[in-house]
Amino acid sequence: MTDTPARLLNLLSLLQTPREWPGRELAERLSVSPRTIRRDVDRLRELGYPVEATKGAVGGYRLVAGTAMPPLLLDDEEAVAIAVGLRAGAGHAIEGVEEASVRALAKLEQVLPSRLRHRVSTLQNATIPLTRGDGATVTPQTLTALAGAVTGQERLRFGYRAGDGAETKRLVEPYRLVSTGRRWYLVAYDLGREDWRTFRVDRVSDPFPTGARFSPRELPAGDAAAYMTRSMSRAQPEVDLDVTFDAPAEFVAARLPAHLAPTATGPDSCRLRTRTTDSTEWLAVRFAMVDAPFTIHGPEPLLAYAAELGARLGAATRG
Repeated sequence: MTDTPARLLNLLSLLQTPREWPGRELAERLSVSPRTIRRDVDRLRELGYPVEATKGAVGGYRLVAGTAMPPLLLDDEEAVAIAVGLRAGAGHAIEGVEEASVRALAKLEQVLPSRLRHRVSTLQNATIPLTRGDGATVTPQTLTALAGAVTGQERLRFGYRAGDGAETKRLVEPYRLVSTGRRWYLVAYDLGREDWRTFRVDRVSDPFPTGARFSPRELPAGDAAAYMTRSMSRAQPEVDLDVTFDAPAEFVAARLPAHLAPTATGPDSCRLRTRTTDSTEWLAVRFAMVDAPFTIHGPEPLLAYAAELGARLGAATRG
């Protein structure tokens, strides 16, 4: 094999399998001399791939963990598996990995062959994910289109459905995608309204990058997360939440979003006291889903709604 780039890619593909390769076996596989293998290994090291060599009669080469993540070569099955996993992580806003999932998915789908993209879509359409809570799901195609426009600093057109059902067309300069753990939001400068806006991504339809580039404007807040927090606070007033659970804090925390973290008050009890902009309806249902006895101490609207919801559920069961 005289094509050096192709040979390096084949060598890297072999080294990415979890085993140690004797130099002579690599040379036979690639139809080159052991000396060429040594030179190619040095080239891979220069590119950032941590290839470890062992000496002796049974010595050889293997790829080990390094200080940075080098590019990986994936076969068809591996690429499909990773794309499906990233789509699940991105589309359902799995807390902690959602933004990284979108970035990685955008990079992968940019180079994914059409035959593999079709397999990924077919597999995803044939499965139904089981998720907790009422977090709205979004299509990976929408997320990757938005992420690509953000990264490429490209103006974006899309349809948008407001909370009251009104449909509008928007032309924006996308700034950042932000996940709250339950929903995705796009922070963007709305050119039609000449102001910054936040858009719920599950209400976005037919996103279309226009190809027109722009220089990012200065966001009114320090960063997109701070701007989102401020926008949500304006939309929904903060309330003082106070709830006790007859269950260990670890048990309750595992069944609630990260921003609702209870404090242990005993081995089998905990208390949740915080300020939140979450809706009364969502909080009542979410606490009921913890599957443990709990007592609401405040706020009053939550107490009233929980009592009303309990009455409705009781009436339904009597029927």
